[in-house]
Amino acid sequence: MKILISADMEGATGVTWPADVLPGTPQWERCRSMFTSDVNAAALGFLDGGADEVLVNEAHWSMRNLLLEHMDERVQMLTGKHKSLSMVEGIQHGDVDAVAFIAYHTGAGTEGVLAHTYLANSITGVWLNGARASEGLLNAHVAAEYGVPVVLVTGDDLTCVDAEGYAPDARKVAVKDYVSRYAAVCRTPARTAADIRAAAKTACALAGRRDPVAGKTFTIELEFDAEHLAAAATVVPGVAASGERRVAYTSATMYEGIRTFKAVTTIVSAAVEEQYG
Repeated sequence: MKILISADMEGATGVTWPADVLPGTPQWERCRSMFTSDVNAAALGFLDGGADEVLVNEAHWSMRNLLLEHMDERVQMLTGKHKSLSMVEGIQHGDVDAVAFIAYHTGAGTEGVLAHTYLANSITGVWLNGARASEGLLNAHVAAEYGVPVVLVTGDDLTCVDAEGYAPDARKVAVKDYVSRYAAVCRTPARTAADIRAAAKTACALAGRRDPVAGKTFTIELEFDAEHLAAAATVVPGVAASGERRVAYTSATMYEGIRTFKAVTTIVSAAVEEQYG
């Protein structure tokens, strides 16, 4: 049994505001250990439950945040940027039996601690086939295309609610309760580590490859906080204006959909001006 852990950071224990997740800040240095604790607890739980292999894919910002030296020696970690499937890199090789979304968060334009979708502020909403989409929903559709079930999701309490929509059978662990975008009632790392480890152990019962989901098309629409960002996004082939500050595109597979999404967000982030967005 091989488990892939997709590890974001905004949904980690103790994280509540931007400096907690911005590489190089003192708060980020402090929160790295709590983030590592969440991820390691999930890995330990999967190993307790019978997993033979756990691969952690770093999925936050620089994708160089976790402290490898604090992870269990049986864990392997994929770290660094420029990966074909970004947050769920590794799922495409046919040897993953389940995926866990650790330290995830809610989507742009919704309530939730540090809620966003890929870009911290510039994207104000994302919709997949008409339904508002978080990173979890987008990545779950990629996983389904490869026949890999989502078996565990951790983050704030609203992230767990969001996960009910795309992975109803998955185990969910809330490490904090939403108060505002920059405030939460947080559990201690000792408590969240125990909760995550226990949930991951039972989640092993849900592991096992499924029939890949095929034959669907995916229309993804994005809304930005400035018109020039929408115009910049249309540089990507197949992406067209769909409304005020909005663009949309349709992909025959979610593999293509998430890669186009990555291209759009890369171009848009380069078009953001420091003071005026």
